[in-house]
Parts: sequence; structure tokens; C-alpha cells
Amino acid sequence: MEGGGTVSWMKYGSFVSLLVVLLALWFRSPQNAELDDRLDTVLSSLLRAERKVGMNNVARPKVAVGFGGCVDLIVDGVSLLNKIGLLPTEKPLHHDYLENAEQLSQSFAYFFAPGAAAERFMLNDTFFSELVEGARDLPGNRWSVGGNAPVMAGRMATEGCDVLLGGSFSPDFTDVLSQHITVAGHVVEEPDIHLILEYPSGASWGHYTSRRANRYIIHSDDHNPYLSSMEEFAAKLDNFRPDLLVVGGLQMMDNFPFQSGERDALLSRLADLLSSSSPQIGVHFEMASFVEESIMEDLLHYVIPHADSLGMNEQELPNLLSLLKGSNITVLSDPNPRVATVLDQMREVYRILNQRSKEGSEERDTDSAKSKPLTRLHVHTLAFQAMIVTRGSQWKNTMSATAKASLTANRHVCGSNDIDPTKARLIMDDSFSVSRREGSQRIPLQETRPVSCWDEDDYEICVAPVLVCTDVYQTAGGGDNISAAGLVLQI
Repeated sequence: MEGGGTVSWMKYGSFVSLLVVLLALWFRSPQNAELDDRLDTVLSSLLRAERKVGMNNVARPKVAVGFGGCVDLIVDGVSLLNKIGLLPTEKPLHHDYLENAEQLSQSFAYFFAPGAAAERFMLNDTFFSELVEGARDLPGNRWSVGGNAPVMAGRMATEGCDVLLGGSFSPDFTDVLSQHITVAGHVVEEPDIHLILEYPSGASWGHYTSRRANRYIIHSDDHNPYLSSMEEFAAKLDNFRPDLLVVGGLQMMDNFPFQSGERDALLSRLADLLSSSSPQIGVHFEMASFVEESIMEDLLHYVIPHADSLGMNEQELPNLLSLLKGSNITVLSDPNPRVATVLDQMREVYRILNQRSKEGSEERDTDSAKSKPLTRLHVHTLAFQAMIVTRGSQWKNTMSATAKASLTANRHVCGSNDIDPTKARLIMDDSFSVSRREGSQRIPLQETRPVSCWDEDDYEICVAPVLVCTDVYQTAGGGDNISAAGLVLQI
């Protein structure tokens, strides 16, 4: 009797379990189907916006990109720290540069928990070599061409440009570059190595958990800080006749132990190069992780006044704005800022830099007179892309460029040219305010027209959602790929 009751209960119990599962699927499916349909619609709409501007039947644009390059050794950051026995610190702490294991532990924890990108110079060559050796034997490690300039050059060549790349590389390095890239620089035997400590969203290191996928980069360069390819790059520029000049990689100078006056002299030569280029050639400067206040001030004096276009992420934007307003550098900012916050910061940067340019041109100082107004500002964040472009400037196709930047974010991070909506999600709000000012307009995210553009003052603003990759292949180089892809459609 008891046995029969058990069998009967098991039979009905299985039926009830199946019924519960079916009911759960019944009630959940419409919502999931709606989300899937929404992602599909946003993706097809972004692809349509990207395709509105083709490069067929048009001569390949010419882009000159400097400076430097390296070999990236990409590893899982937590696995490497565990392998070398580096325990999580109890005191997350910011360091301008690194000298020992304790500082690495403190600095990594500081950026790992919020999931903020960071890059630091390792002053201790011996410790850096030990880290590299540990990373070489780590399962799943990957080697790739690295550095802002080569990564941007590679993306632009892929997107249909002919590129002049300023950098000093080893023969093995140049062999893997696109046939559409011409290198200007001398050959080096041993390339600089950058150690890329990647981590996914939700990764754990001790009691720390990352809020989003990102990377922590460590370098100890010998060649890149000296912009050693600049002379040969400058010599080839005239005959190359570029449509666009791109400068990146200057963060390699941050906290590097230069001799007195050495960095100033290098940046002065770079300023001469930029100011001597044709006024018709657009100049783009790609920001990066700068923590030394003096180099930021040097950039504001030598580089930024000669750039019509700036590219940066959600950490670098408030950093630059803080310095422009006379405050200290902001080492760590919100890694997931709201659209309204970013747009307000962009407007301020645009206003302050153009006010400075106007005041400089009114003076009789020769260097200031050659400064350019800022006519393009691109900020790339995890959730969205935002651009400010001056109306009537040489930059075109802003809507399509913003869409392309958004799509490139997914393509790079997922490691695939084909975007899979099942490996993506939208984290941008269903609507956003155009400013934090009270009473500001709210713009809804329309799946069929996901890129929102509108006019303000003398410029146009475009904002596009990002289909955030949920199956992360690589975050390092994301900003460079995104900025480069956006620029391609605007020259």
C-alpha cells in the first residue's frame, strides 16, 4: 500500500513539475520574445544606418596615424594574480605608477571592483619581467598587435582606408599588418610588451567582484615614450597627403622617468608637426588613461589646441574636464554614467576648449594663432556612443558614424564581425534626458531609429545605444577600434 502510494505520488509529482515548467515557459516566452524582437530591430536599424554611407566607388581615404606600438600579451587578470600568489589587498589604493607587488595589488583592486579601465607604468623592470614570464605560461593567453596607433590603423585599413603608421616595430610585427598599412619608423629587435589583465563582469578576486568587464594594463616601455618614429613619420607625411592625421599613444609618456626637459622637447616637436600640417587636414587626438597632472597640462598646451577632433571614454572625459576647470585630475569616475551626465560634460569641454581657441587666436602669440577650434568630440561608453559635431565643419555623416561606432563596440568585444543578438543586451535606458538641467527634454529610444540626433547652438549631437556584448572576448583596444570606425565615415 505504501509502495503504491509512493509510485502514484511520483507519477503525479512528475506531471505537476512538468506543468509548472510549461506554465513558466508560457508566461516567460512572450517577454523573452519581445526582448529578442527588440534587440533584432535595434540591430537591423543600426546596420541600416551604418550602410547609409558606403565607401564603394570612392577612392580609399588616406589616414596618417602615430605613434608607437607594442605586442599585447592578453591574459585573465585574476588567474595571473592567483598564479603569482598575489593576495587581494585590504586597502584598494590609487598609484600613479607601480614599483612592487603590494602596489599592484592595491591598484588592481582599486579599479577592478568598479570595473574601470586603467593603465599603469611599471618602474620595476625585474618585477615586470616576472609578470610577463608568469603570463607566458598561463593557459588561454593570447598575443596580438597592440598600441593605440597600430590598433586604430588596423581598424581603418579594415574599413577601407590606406594608412601611414608611425612606429618603430620588429620585423615580426610588421609582417602581420594589413597590406594597406605603410610603416614609418625604424626597426627594433625587441618590441615593447604590454600586459593586458582582462576580467569579465562578475569576476571575483578575494572579496572583490567586478561590476563590469574591463582590463588593467601594465607596461614598462623602452621605445614608445620617446616617439622615436616621429621624424620619419613627418618626412613621409608630405608625399602621403593624408585626409586625416590621428595622434594616440601619448599615455606612454605618463610617469615615465625622462631627463629634465626631455618630454617637453618631444611634445614641442609634435606641436610643430601638427601645426605645420595643412589646415584642410583634420587632426584627431585619442585620449587615454593619464594620471600625471603635468603631462595633462602639457597636452593642453602642445597637442589639444592643434586637434579639431577628440576621442575618449567615460573615465577620460571627466578627467579632462576637471583639469580644464582648474581642479585636480579625477582618477576614478562612474564607469556607467547616465547619458545626461556625459552630454553635459561634453558640452562643457566643447565650450571651454573653443573659448580658449578663440582667445588664443585673438592674441598675437604665433603658437596660439595656429590653434584650431574643436569641431568634433566623440565619447564612447559601455552603454552608448555620443558625438558632438560642429555644423558646417568638415566632419560629415554623424548619424551613420555614431551607428558604426556602436556596432564596432560589439564586434570588437565579442571578437566577431557578425553580431549575435543572443550574445548582447541593451543597458541604456528606454529614454534619456538631454541634460541634467531641470525641465530638460527626454528622448525615447526608438527601436526603428535608435540613433537620436538633434541640433543645439552651433553643433549637432548624436547618441546611439550599444548592443553590449555578453560573451566577452576582449575589451582592450575597444576604444581605439570604436573611435577609428567612427572617424572612417566622417572624412
